[in-house]
Amino acid sequence: MSISPNSQYSLCFALSLLGIFNSLIFSEATTLELIHRDSPLSPVYDPSLTHAHRLRNALHHSLDRVNSFKHANRTKTPLQTYGGIYFMKYSIGTPPFEVVGIADTGSDLIWTQCRPCIRCYKQTPPIFDPSKSKSYHTLPCKSSFCSSRYVESPGCSKGTCQYYYDYFDNSHTAGNLATETITIGNENPVTTSKTVFGCAHDSAGTFPSFASGLIGLGRGKLSLLSQLGIRKLSYCLTPSIKNTSKIVLGEDAVVSGAEVVRTPLATDSSKYRITLETLSVGIKRIEFEKDVMEGNMAVDSGTTFTFLPPALYNGLVAALDKTIRYPRVVDPHGVLKHCYDIGEPEKIIFPIITAHFKGGDVKLKPINTFFWVTDHVVCLSMLPSEVGFFGNIAQLNFWVGYDLEASTVSFKPADCTS
Repeated sequence: MSISPNSQYSLCFALSLLGIFNSLIFSEATTLELIHRDSPLSPVYDPSLTHAHRLRNALHHSLDRVNSFKHANRTKTPLQTYGGIYFMKYSIGTPPFEVVGIADTGSDLIWTQCRPCIRCYKQTPPIFDPSKSKSYHTLPCKSSFCSSRYVESPGCSKGTCQYYYDYFDNSHTAGNLATETITIGNENPVTTSKTVFGCAHDSAGTFPSFASGLIGLGRGKLSLLSQLGIRKLSYCLTPSIKNTSKIVLGEDAVVSGAEVVRTPLATDSSKYRITLETLSVGIKRIEFEKDVMEGNMAVDSGTTFTFLPPALYNGLVAALDKTIRYPRVVDPHGVLKHCYDIGEPEKIIFPIITAHFKGGDVKLKPINTFFWVTDHVVCLSMLPSEVGFFGNIAQLNFWVGYDLEASTVSFKPADCTS
């Protein structure tokens, strides 16, 4: 199977969820449009960024994500300020006040900057003032949510529950844990009351100025999905920035059909973790040197590239070198590790790499495994790491479904541009 630099998705993958809802009936299904962050349609589009800049940014964000999971046993929270690759517009308070949050599948807490600011990072949109909302209520210290089971570093001040999150890049957010009315959607909006969120009065670090905070879309009790009672979601990520991607929420978001592969979610993790047993290049099966750990791969929309255990990565590139008969070269951008100089890109035939997950095999096409960094240089879009991630390049042109009731992740090949 062949791909070319012009036909492949050539910009680093980072989507923006604009919150375009036709209707929100979670007992059925709701389809949302996803717009690529580097698309001219994106409100944060920066035409001055080069391909090399976007590639380096994607790697830095991915490595931050990997490091956050690698050190999750420390006292700092395993979140990253740029971990989520979607951003979402919604309204908070009564009357509704529009805010923009970075949606993060790797975390749970919803938080937004609030007035008065003891210390706030520079935020372009107006900052939410809870004193002007009729529906804002702080949570007391005795609340069941004021617990380390739900938030990092809970505290108490004058009877009000407080939270503090410290990030690995030395960013932080702190404030009051509260409840508020949240309104989602522009047309036929849905309003939910008494939604628990963090009202941040002290936030600093590398948070982007276009965002008011984060929206947790993880598996925990305080995530937006859990609080809205959403148990199923699926998305189809397009390889082209000229087309919008789709995400579906609700009971009809099940991925089904003859080509569906289902793999169980790890039972002992609050993250979306699945088990990769091995890989194949063509018919060459690569075996792990040691026993496979359950939940060794995180399916995380915040990570661009796929990260593999070093032994498996080394076996993969060795098998590729036996199949791809082109000179090895260094990535001119210094990002990816295993690259080839393709003299005639239109003639290259890439091997199929199969991911053997617990419960089924997912055949990855070249668009999922190789990344053109120049017109003639193509690199494997996978990197070695002690912490495994199934990145979003690997998820392009698949319907990926999360069923939290059945505790499974599903993959189905698709043309996400149609």
